[in-house]
Amino acid sequence: MIKPLADRVLIKMVEAEETTKSGIILSSGSKEKPQIAEVVAVGSGTEDTKMYIKEGDKVIINKYSGTEVKYEGTEYTIVKQEDVLAVVE
Repeated sequence: MIKPLADRVLIKMVEAEETTKSGIILSSGSKEKPQIAEVVAVGSGTEDTKMYIKEGDKVIINKYSGTEVKYEGTEYTIVKQEDVLAVVE
């Protein structure tokens, strides 16, 4: 298992929907990189940074942030907590 350090968060991107709410089917070329992710693991924080994100949260991240890693066949992204823009409720 990957355990993020300090103020970092391990996330797994949520797959983009194939069909819009109005029923339009999207081709693979028209899809953008999804920005909604599920939090898999959270670092312990630092003296100056309290962690407010928790495992299982769905979050919106900054589009070009993070480091992508592949572990045991699954793709994850490690981002700093400051790159998380919002929690989806």
